[in-house]
Parts: sequence; structure tokens; C-alpha cells
Amino acid sequence: MAVTSHSIQAQEATTDVNQYGQTVKSIPVQAEMQDGILVFKNDKANYKMWFDVRVQGDAAVFFGVPEYADKIGNGMSIRRSRFAVKAQLNDKWYGEIDTDWTSGLPELKDAILAYNGVPGLEIKAGNFKENFSIQRNTTSRYLVFMERPMITSLAPSRHLGINVRYAHNWIWASAGVFGPELKDSEAMGFMQDYNKDYGMSEGLSYTGKIVLRPIYKSSDASLHIGGAFSWRNPKTTQFKIKDFEELIEEDQDIMDAIEQGKFTELDLIGTAFDSRNTTDINRKKYLNTGDLIGLDHEIAYTFEVAGHWKGLRYEAAYLAKTAYLNPAVCEVTGTQTKVTGDGYYIQASYLLFGGTQAYDADGAKYTRTTSGREWGDLELAARYQRMDLNDGNITGGSANAYELGLNFYPNKNVKIILNYQYVDQDEFANGKGSDKGSFYCGFDKDGKPTKVSSEVTGNKRGVDYHMLALRFQVAF
Repeated sequence: MAVTSHSIQAQEATTDVNQYGQTVKSIPVQAEMQDGILVFKNDKANYKMWFDVRVQGDAAVFFGVPEYADKIGNGMSIRRSRFAVKAQLNDKWYGEIDTDWTSGLPELKDAILAYNGVPGLEIKAGNFKENFSIQRNTTSRYLVFMERPMITSLAPSRHLGINVRYAHNWIWASAGVFGPELKDSEAMGFMQDYNKDYGMSEGLSYTGKIVLRPIYKSSDASLHIGGAFSWRNPKTTQFKIKDFEELIEEDQDIMDAIEQGKFTELDLIGTAFDSRNTTDINRKKYLNTGDLIGLDHEIAYTFEVAGHWKGLRYEAAYLAKTAYLNPAVCEVTGTQTKVTGDGYYIQASYLLFGGTQAYDADGAKYTRTTSGREWGDLELAARYQRMDLNDGNITGGSANAYELGLNFYPNKNVKIILNYQYVDQDEFANGKGSDKGSFYCGFDKDGKPTKVSSEVTGNKRGVDYHMLALRFQVAF
């Protein structure tokens, strides 16, 4: 005989013996499918556990690449293959672990313990995304385009820390303290080795965000006006670290400065601002400041506006990040003491067949759409974005990208994405952050391809190209 939801919830708790021989309280749960997601729940006990599985398969072709440029290979890849277990343990506590298996080895994404026993309040500890950029915080399941804008590469992502968030009607606020990113064995190795060999602490970061939502009462629309700020100390697991011994041996000026006591090896920790500007298939980072040696601290800030009305969704943001470098190190390396990268984007999308967009008030971000037809819906999207990593004698390059997208939602678990993008880059986008780069960026005066930005002559400057990409996504 089938057991109904009502009969399961009505059953009283019993006692049982667990695998460790202990007497435990045993509560029956109901298994059900919620829009294709397997859920185990008992409403009376305020318990709910579910799996979150996501696979994204991508393919991309590139064309219009200049004849002098390095070739960009077409290809296919699995962009993400995620497996997560999430549970609301009772009316006060939530837990989650989220992993990615794309590389063939497990990579930790989220590991969370959260207290949410007070309406609107969440206190969260573990490894998770800092509340900073709306694009960064929006899950990849619900992104309008296949990839986030270039500038979000400068936004903080997942780190180990503790965060307090409050959401109520028109106001949303968040503040947290964060340490390392516990991502994989390489990141852990960096942190442990530099702590052991050099006594290097894993620097703390402090991130806060506030969002105003003046039309929170509307059921058809939303308006999100937000700003965030982050003060960031160097992290051995986040930033690219120069090998101290190799750096010292190859640079006599640095060796002499250390011997003279101007600074120590610990002051040589470095960072780099960089970004890909198409898909994960083209892994060339044309925009790249190169190594910025002698990092003291960084600050990042953003301003963002987003909203929706029925099937229309729009979003725009400006984001900047500045690295402050040790003056004593800069005196030896010849680098300026402050380097800034910034950029912005504006995008909009519309569900063509009566579907509606949705805003997640607790998370201050956008979530799953609702289709307007029984067969699903189509979403048309457009975006313009710009990123600039040129600052003084640091020439990391700049780029503009123009994009169109078409998303097909055949049901609540499947999404098919078609993206077109045109990328327009300057001659400094040569992958190095200095005059002589890693990639060809134009012709010199003799008509030969060159990787040296200052040698580029004529109107053909920088690597401009087109991309057509396709994604098949399933989430269950």
C-alpha cells in the first residue's frame, strides 16, 4: 500500500540503534521529487535533505583571428560537474558540502554550517563565496550567459571564513571575515609549505555589502541597488607566489636589497590581475598584469544595479581592485607602488514566450526562471562589457566584448545556451603585463608579427576575434 505524505508526517519518533551501537531517535522521512530534484523531508521535524547535481558541457569555435595572432583552437569540454549534498537539519541549523569533479579529482567548493533560526538572519561559517559581486554570487545554473563578465575575475570568490547576513524587506546587509581558499591539494600545499618554511600567516580579508530594494512589495518586479567593499591581505592560497629562492637567484638587485636589510623574503609575496574573455575552452589570458611583487594589501569595491519586470531582467555593475605594493620592493623592481584594474558591464535579457524572472530576496541575487509555455521558453540576451588592466607602467591590456545569447529552457532541469561574442582588444593585451608579452599583438615597422606592444605600428593592433559557443546543462 502506498504511504501518503500525511501518514509519514503523522508517525511518531521511535528509537533505534546506529552503526556505533548507540541508541538514537529515529524519525521517518518522505522521499519525493521536487521539479526533478530528489528530496528527503519531514516537515514536523523541520528536516529536509536534497542532492544538487549539475553538469555543463561546452563547445566553442573561434573565427576572425588576425593572421599575425597566436591560433585559438576550437574545442569541447566539461565546464562543470558538480555534486552537492545539502540539508536543513532542523529549524535552526543548515549544512552543505559541494564538490566539483571536472578535473577527474575532487575539488572542494562549499563546506558550510549555517545558523538560520532567526527570521532574516544567517550566521555562516566554512568555505563559501564572499558576498561581494552579484554576478559572482549568482550560481552558474542561473547565469544569463555561459561565462560571467571579465571583471568578476577581480571579485573575491570562495574562502574559509565566517559571515553574518541580514535580509528584511527593503534592506539586505552582509559582513564577513575570511582567510584561505580551501580548494584543492595544491592550494593546501601552498599554505602549509609557506607557513612551515617562512612562518607566513594566511592573511585575513574583511568584506561588507549593502543592498537597497525599494520595490520589495511588488510580485512582478524587483530593484536591487548595491555596493560592496573588501580589504584583503595577501593569501598564499589565492595569489600566485613567486618561488623565493628562484626569484632571489635570478635578480642580483633583489639579493643585494635583502642582504642590506631593505626587506626580507616574506615581502616578496606577489599577485596578478588577469582574466579570460571568452570561454574556458580558450584559456589564453590576454589581459594580464604579470606578477606584481611585494604585495602589501588590496582593496576591491563595486557598485551594482539590477532588476526585473515580469520576463525582463537587467543588470549593470562597475568593479575595481587596487594592489598596494611595498615601496622598498618597488624601488628595486622599478614598479609603481599602486596598481589598479577596473571595468564594468551592462546586460539585459527577456523571456520571449511569457515566462517570468525571479529574484532571491534572501540571497540578493537572481534565481531560476519560470517558463511561459508548456514546452518551455526562450530567453534573448545582450551584454556589453569592458575591462582595463592598463595603469601607469603596468600594461595589462584592455578589452571590450559584445555579446548576444539565446537560452532554451525545455523544462526545469535542462538549459541549452547559444552565445556569440566579439572581442576587441588593444595592443597591450599580450598576456604579460609588460611591453614584451607572451602573445603576438600586431605588426612591427618591418611588417613582422611582434609580441612587443611598443613596436606595433599601423591600424592592426591587438587580437580581435569572434566566438560562437554552445552549452548543454542539466541540473537535478
